[in-house]
Amino acid sequence: MNEEFILESYLSDGVESIIKGAIKATLTNPKESIFMAKYALASKKASSIRQKSEQRGEHIPPFLIASITSKCNLHCTGCYSRSNNSCHDDLAGDQLTDEEWLRIFDEARNLGIGFIILAGGEPMMRPDIIKAAAQIQDVLFPIFTNGTMFNEGYLNFISKYCNLIPVLSIEGNEDITDSRRGVGVYNILINTMDNLQKNKILYGASITVTKENINSVISEEFLDKLFDRGCKVIFFVEYVPVENTTEDLAPQEAEREFLNMKLSKLRKKYEEMIFISFPGDEKSSGGCLAAGRGFFHINSNGGAEPCPFSPYSDTNLRNVSLKEALNSPLFKKLQDGSVLIEEHDGGCVLFEKRETVQELLYSTDI
Repeated sequence: MNEEFILESYLSDGVESIIKGAIKATLTNPKESIFMAKYALASKKASSIRQKSEQRGEHIPPFLIASITSKCNLHCTGCYSRSNNSCHDDLAGDQLTDEEWLRIFDEARNLGIGFIILAGGEPMMRPDIIKAAAQIQDVLFPIFTNGTMFNEGYLNFISKYCNLIPVLSIEGNEDITDSRRGVGVYNILINTMDNLQKNKILYGASITVTKENINSVISEEFLDKLFDRGCKVIFFVEYVPVENTTEDLAPQEAEREFLNMKLSKLRKKYEEMIFISFPGDEKSSGGCLAAGRGFFHINSNGGAEPCPFSPYSDTNLRNVSLKEALNSPLFKKLQDGSVLIEEHDGGCVLFEKRETVQELLYSTDI
């Protein structure tokens, strides 16, 4: 890592920017705004913990992705999780228990990790884990959900805990969303958004960006509809192809530059919204942030993986602490090598170089 780029400073500045944006986005909702102001103090404390670890030569990322279940009630076209057998109609394999997840969340907080993304499968199919997460008020838990399970009980519960932030997956307009997620899902999402707005719950949207929908999902017409329904956070996630026949859907450099250009304009127009692009411009972040550099992924069985799009693991959280998992042999090889920072075609470097990652996983040298 060159001297011009300091990873911990970059990450801390990024976290601070997100929090400032969240406070600005919640100014019209006193309850959410007060919580975000309090969380800003907790985030500074977490940053201080990470900085002290950095001084000891221990790098702690500020983000964690936790796939708390493999179960999902939808069959979305091109679902990466189903393609790598980490998503099923019913619970599969030996899933981590509620108690094991709570232990991981507590360890994360103590290490200075302030954001834990809850994913799946469909995370809202594990309500006990979400209830446990709600009690950890100094950690933000964005819940990446398909938005189909927001009954009155869930709405009432989430409205009481501001650290739980639903992030609804939507693909664009009704035709595009239903073609990927199933007939009628778009209307369910719109109804869910209206109910979240009615209950004054801070929520966001996750949009998978492809060559086919990029113009639609970054249009002011589409974003105006989300904004008018109270959506405050937009995650643009670049499509990762699950098979060779869909590679032409993945954004390339031209689309990525176009998205970055539009984002700078959108951030000026929609001052009360937060826009986050993933993986975004890895050059400005010193390379890929997976494998513990900025975040890592825990699958529903406890395996520590570089990221959801790189489902390779040599360490399980059932057997080790979170801190030990951050120093897994695979993570160390990826961090110490050039895979995460070397030039590539763009998008997800670990997916593009998956054969190299597999070679590192099965090699005996550390």
